[in-house]
Amino acid sequence: MNAPTDTKPETPLLLIKGNATPEEVAAVVAVLQAASVGAAPAPAPKRSHWANPGRTHRALLHHGPGGWRASSLAR
Repeated sequence: MNAPTDTKPETPLLLIKGNATPEEVAAVVAVLQAASVGAAPAPAPKRSHWANPGRTHRALLHHGPGGWRASSLAR
């Protein structure tokens, strides 16, 4: 593969000296502020009950009459 021979670095910002109006300064500040903020991070997805590792822990079984029946009920 051949690389291009006439590579010039591109300047991202063109500087012009002179008197800028307040509107021009405000426009530049607004553009730079918007570029520096970026996107907000997405919230973490909520874990479903089936994927919850705490689900595999054994629940406390109640002693007494009907305790064995209550052990099979959903929590």
